Amino acid sequence: MEQKQKEQKFLVSSVSEVLRSSYSIVLETEPVFSRFTLQSGSPELRFGQGSTDAIVLNLQSSQLFKLGPAESLCISEASEANKEKTYSRGISIQFRNEEESRAFHCAFEQWKKEVVVQECPLTNGAISTSKSKFDDKIESSSAKMYFHYYGQLLHQQNMLQDFVRTGTYYSAVIENRADFLGRIVVDVGAGSGILSLFAAQAGAKHVYAIEASEMAEYARKLIAGNPSLNERITVIKGKVEDVELPEKADILISEPMGTLLVNERMLESYVIARDRFLVQNGKMFPGVGRIHMAPFSDEYLYMEIANKATFWQQQNYFGVDLTPLHGSAYQGYFSQPVVDAFDPRLLVAPAVSHVINFNSVKEEDLYEIDIPLRFLSSVSTRIHGLACWFDVLFNGSTVQRWLTTAPGAATTHWYQLRCVLPQPLYVMPGQEITGRLHLVAHKAQSYTIYLTLSALVGDMLQTSSVKLDLKEPYYRMSQPQAYSLAQDQQPNQLLQTQDIELPSRDEDGSILMQPPSPNSGAELHSL
Repeated sequence: MEQKQKEQKFLVSSVSEVLRSSYSIVLETEPVFSRFTLQSGSPELRFGQGSTDAIVLNLQSSQLFKLGPAESLCISEASEANKEKTYSRGISIQFRNEEESRAFHCAFEQWKKEVVVQECPLTNGAISTSKSKFDDKIESSSAKMYFHYYGQLLHQQNMLQDFVRTGTYYSAVIENRADFLGRIVVDVGAGSGILSLFAAQAGAKHVYAIEASEMAEYARKLIAGNPSLNERITVIKGKVEDVELPEKADILISEPMGTLLVNERMLESYVIARDRFLVQNGKMFPGVGRIHMAPFSDEYLYMEIANKATFWQQQNYFGVDLTPLHGSAYQGYFSQPVVDAFDPRLLVAPAVSHVINFNSVKEEDLYEIDIPLRFLSSVSTRIHGLACWFDVLFNGSTVQRWLTTAPGAATTHWYQLRCVLPQPLYVMPGQEITGRLHLVAHKAQSYTIYLTLSALVGDMLQTSSVKLDLKEPYYRMSQPQAYSLAQDQQPNQLLQTQDIELPSRDEDGSILMQPPSPNSGAELHSL
């Protein structure tokens, strides 16, 4: 990093030296600046006016104490030459408001540990990033596009206008005021700050809203425009892997879900935030996620994808034979997961579920997810692939709420996802279908999906496999087709109900996921 980047500046009301008997430095008439800098690899805190630094402290031998909402005391240890190791200097700092006091304290902790991170809370300045754990596992080009996307208001509006999503979060927070009242809350990936505002409405003592994209500036504006709440919310621009907080959180709130629950790999950041910031036995909103899977039959969709490659079957396209690329094009179209809303009557077997407990899962467990599959077909049909959706649980002390993306439920901006096999399978009623769904994380903030399904017909084993990239889906947003019911099949018969029994807790407080009802036919595989 260039030397000129190693600085963060804050504007304060006044600075005075309080422990020196020989003289006292008071800075207050002109604008007073405090600067965090790196000199020869050692972090320093400097106070001055204009271009003059009147006070210079070594951060590694300093401590900062809060005296009031907008007043702090910094005490610096004597130099190495002083063998008594007594604290020899104290600086009283008066801030313009409590928000800037919190921002200063956050920056102090970051610089003291020589952690150079994304911009700390607020208007007074910024410091550049050093390579972090996030940077090690995510391509810089992917991260740049990701933060650019979520730094735009139009995309935040798309999520805010998902009333199922936003309304469920609001209900989960407000109906569980007892979990938020007087508590410290960390909002992981705060975006527009809407969840931070919900937490403040529910009575949170203070909320730290961590957001790495430029949306942090919009969040500050939105929060500042709600004066009854803004004094209890601090926006911190940075990644949860990097930032430092002045205190632990009683509760984490976040919306870390992507397509198929795990796309964008933000769940890993949510888990890292848990390990770094959450007190023991603290709450996570949401606390549990489930991926649901079931085989489906959809001739319309299969033909739609297969027909896309017919362009490459032309043998005389302006005198050029395109057929050498037909096989590659065919494979390419089937490598795209399909994102749309589909009719639940397309499911041909009861769903199975894979549970991820956010309270206990390890970050490394999310790098590779292996799910065995076993179904019993309910109808005689052709299976065209695997349908997937997810739900998450807000396990509040007062009310437990599920946010679901299931087919047949109110549509969300996540829709559902389907992995289409290039070669369908033929099945009969009661026939067993087995297979495996294997998800492998990659550096483009997504997953490679490996799906295999098999069915035994007589003495012949049918097997069909496909490799898909969750990063490159086919967004098929047309309304679901009007499909006729299969014989003896009732609407939603094969869709696992979302009105399940609420999780209970065992003696050590861990969540016990209740099994589905006996007639749902679902199997649970937990992570």
